[in-house]
Parts: sequence; structure tokens; C-alpha cells
Amino acid sequence: MKPTLRHVANLDVAEDTGIASQNKLNKKYGMKKVKFFKCDVTNDSQLFGAYDAVIKEHGSIDIVINNAGIMNDAKDKYKKEIEVNITALTTSTLKALELMRKDEGGKGGVIMNMSSIAALYIDPLLPIYFGTKSYVLQFSSCLGLPDYYNRTGVRVVAICFGATNTSLLSQAKLGHFDKVIEKSMVDTICKQHQSQKVESAAQGVVDALKRGESGSTWLAINDKPVRDVTDVIKKGYGVLSKLVFE
Repeated sequence: MKPTLRHVANLDVAEDTGIASQNKLNKKYGMKKVKFFKCDVTNDSQLFGAYDAVIKEHGSIDIVINNAGIMNDAKDKYKKEIEVNITALTTSTLKALELMRKDEGGKGGVIMNMSSIAALYIDPLLPIYFGTKSYVLQFSSCLGLPDYYNRTGVRVVAICFGATNTSLLSQAKLGHFDKVIEKSMVDTICKQHQSQKVESAAQGVVDALKRGESGSTWLAINDKPVRDVTDVIKKGYGVLSKLVFE
């Protein structure tokens, strides 16, 4: 956190950890710098209520980071996974765009959406999760185009994280509709990918927010500095688009 940051709102369903984080950060950076909102982002009433509360108290929003995510393809979990990873992210993005866009009275701003390296390759490991993160990449790339940015002044940026040391990768959080795949998921992920520190991922977010043009895609992987991979993504889509337009 920088001294120039006026306020940070943290939305999460986990109340105990959310309040603990709020208190820890406020002690370090100054009281009332961070405020926690208990919020299920799939609940529009709760989500919009949090947005409204921030606007009422601070007047405007400059940056929105849509970071909520579920990695669980189990039969009793995948619908929630889609609701969180796709529907809630889309709803939050559109709400943020509405509040920040210059052509409707806002000041402009930045929306960062969390995609994943799962959007960059095909694998049998978690097909539903991979599909949701592919959506995030495509949605953010399209919404970040000049057709929107030139009118709204709102940059839309996507970042693709590699495996990161969070609870998302714990056996308790993972699930699959195929029991054979499920048994080996954690081992497979660990063998395929080097897990990076949370601090590395967080620094990648900060750097991408500072440097990222609207519609850009950034890669934060293996504790390496975040890098702009927009040209690679555009080249890939360019190859695919030839199937349609040639």
C-alpha cells in the first residue's frame, strides 16, 4: 500500500480473516485506510451495496480488482464456480465501468480482472475452471478495446497468474467430477508448475496496474517480474480469426 492511496475496500465472504486483515493493515498504514465488507459477490444486492457504500463515503472509485475465484469442478460445486469466476466478475466489472466511465460523469479508472495460465493452454485437469479463466481473458481483452476505452477512460486489464501459494491449491478446496483425475490433482499441479509466492503475484498486480494499457494481458508466473504478453495473445487470436474471416 502506498501513502497516496486514500482507501481500500476489501470484499470477501470470510468475515474473520477479512476483519483480521483490515485491522492489521490499518494498524500499519493508518486507521480507516482499509475497510472490510462481508460480501458474497454472487449476490447482486450485497455486491452493489458495497459499491454504493464506498461511493457514498469516498465519492468515487479509481481501481477495481476482481480477484474472487473458485477452482472446483466437482458436480456439486461447478455451478458456484461459474457464478463466482464468470457471472460475479462480469457483474462487478460492468458496475465498476458504470461508476467510473467519463462519458457518464465519472473520472475514469482501471479494472483488473484475474485470469490464469489456465486460459493459455488445454489440459484435462480442470476443464470447467480452465473454461472460466478463458472467458475472463477474452471478456477483458474485448472490453479493453479502444471502442470502449476512448469513450469511457476506463482501462480494462487482465492478469494471468501461475500457480500461487494460496488456499486455492489446497486439497480441501479442489474438486473434480472425475474421481480418477481428482485423486492426482494436487500432485499433477505441483509437478507441472512451480508455485510462486503471494508477494510475487501481488507485486505483479501493482506493476501491471501502473503499466498496463487497456486491453492488455499480463503474465505473473514462477516469481518472475510480471510481463506484458498482449502481443502473444493478439497473435494467437489472429491465427484463430483467420478461420472466420478468410
